[in-house]
Amino acid sequence: MKTILGLILFLLAGITPLALAKTPGEVEVGEMLREAPMQGLSGPSRLLLEFRGKPLIINVWASWCGPCRQEMGSLERLSRRYGQKHFTVIGISTDDYSDAAKAFLQKSGTTFSHFIDTRLLLENMLGANRIPLTLLVDAQGRVLGKFYGAKEWDSPEAIEVVRKTFRIQL
Repeated sequence: MKTILGLILFLLAGITPLALAKTPGEVEVGEMLREAPMQGLSGPSRLLLEFRGKPLIINVWASWCGPCRQEMGSLERLSRRYGQKHFTVIGISTDDYSDAAKAFLQKSGTTFSHFIDTRLLLENMLGANRIPLTLLVDAQGRVLGKFYGAKEWDSPEAIEVVRKTFRIQL
């Protein structure tokens, strides 16, 4: 019962109120992500298309965002535990300056790939009118879920959401 209640609360926390405006060019849940260049922050620059073929978890964050910093450790643990085999985790920084974002990544010790979006292309397409934002995207590039606010991504409830959304065994 406690697990079911936790799962319900986790899902409700990610629901966007209808009063919030969409970002320009936002891709809704159920729609396909468009191709986009991503400027490398912790590695080389890549195209979003390069991540197709495996489910993808995209976390949108900024170094100045307390809730973003709070959840980064749980995303790292989720990535290390399940990421290589079942899905890929990437981060998109909305920082204006890469130095601040790089300093945060060095301090946090995250190992999954991070990119920076100084031109707001990804921020707008993903719907990051508030952060942190985490998207669950299927292997073909279809957005299956958007979750606003900090979560403990390695909690049993979050792992169950990821498992059910991606229809995988963890």
